[in-house]
Amino acid sequence: MGSMSIWHWLIVLVVVMLVFGTKKLGNIGSDLGKAVKGFKDGMKDDDEKPAQPAPPPAQVADKGTIDVEAKEKTKH
Repeated sequence: MGSMSIWHWLIVLVVVMLVFGTKKLGNIGSDLGKAVKGFKDGMKDDDEKPAQPAPPPAQVADKGTIDVEAKEKTKH
């Protein structure tokens, strides 16, 4: 009862194919493969490009943002 036999997996596969259909499952597999390929290409491109430094805060902040610097108060 604890382990699933090959017959259990075949029944699950048949039920999934009946619910989704073979065409939709093929499309899902194709889309998943494209997503994995795109992710790998993106990671490869990221490794090849040198890291760009972040722009200064004045260039990042929009007109509705106030840029402040917090300083720690010291006791004498």
